[in-house]
Amino acid sequence: MQVGSTADDDWKHLIQQVTGCNNPRKVETVQSLWSGFGSVFRVQADNSRLIVKHVVPPNGNTNHPRGWGSDFATARKLKSYAAEIHWYKHQSHQCGKTCRVPVFHGALSDEKQSVLVLEDLDQSGYPDRYSALNLDGVLRCVDWLANFHACFMGSDTSGLWTTGTYWHLATRPDEFSVMEAGKLKEHATKIDHILNHCHHQTLVHGDAKVANFCFAGHSDVAAVDFQYVGGGCGMKDLAYFIGSCLDENECAAYADDILNRYFSTLTVALGNNARAKSIEAEWRALFPVAWTDFYRFLSGWMPTHTKIHRYTRLMAEQTFDMLPAFPDIQSGN
Repeated sequence: MQVGSTADDDWKHLIQQVTGCNNPRKVETVQSLWSGFGSVFRVQADNSRLIVKHVVPPNGNTNHPRGWGSDFATARKLKSYAAEIHWYKHQSHQCGKTCRVPVFHGALSDEKQSVLVLEDLDQSGYPDRYSALNLDGVLRCVDWLANFHACFMGSDTSGLWTTGTYWHLATRPDEFSVMEAGKLKEHATKIDHILNHCHHQTLVHGDAKVANFCFAGHSDVAAVDFQYVGGGCGMKDLAYFIGSCLDENECAAYADDILNRYFSTLTVALGNNARAKSIEAEWRALFPVAWTDFYRFLSGWMPTHTKIHRYTRLMAEQTFDMLPAFPDIQSGN
């Protein structure tokens, strides 16, 4: 960024560079960023509209809605914005129509702020957002996840999170410390280790909730918000996504069908080969483990959360029963 420039100068200058527009103007604020870290807004640049994600960390204590505003949490958020810019710059172009993402137009960053300029998916035909989905909508997002995981299977995590998702154990010591004693806390380290060291690793979106998907009517779907993209088992995204849009009865009713759809799409995307079958065999077994890993985060972050329900507890019991089959991590195996 230019020395002595203002926040407005920064995003305007970048848009002028990438579009040739001389007078870009802010149309509306789309949303504020978590804990007061800036905003996402829509910009008119001649005949095009663009999305600008402007990150300006607050001075002093952050205003986290649940009080998790430590220096550690602030550092985690700052790293997440840097990881997102890196992914858009270096890897987002690999996504095709089957795992649609916004086109990257440019980015600027320094120690005080960052600006990320992206395609406006609303203008490109993806204007619909939902807080809940019917089964058809769920399956469209599941297809997106499977294709995304296939696209980035075995990818390098340089510049991203080595371990993707915002809830993995290494990034949540505060939440872990306040968990009640019990099996979930006792086995948290082993559960985390199993997921982080499974044989087949991909890039996970890291925050694949229904609110981060954009819909084109009843056909296509795209995804946004890649702050926590990084390495991991694809089941972490899938379990988290299902929990974001289905209640406990729907989880029990549809989880098996959703898993089947995910692996059917993943197999096709990978070429219906022996590798695809190996991935399915390993990851199917890890689905309850991934679900339980997120349960661990919730139980420390917000133990009264509605996602902690019978199906969640059932997944945890299945995981606890499975753990003896995995090597003891203290043994070095």
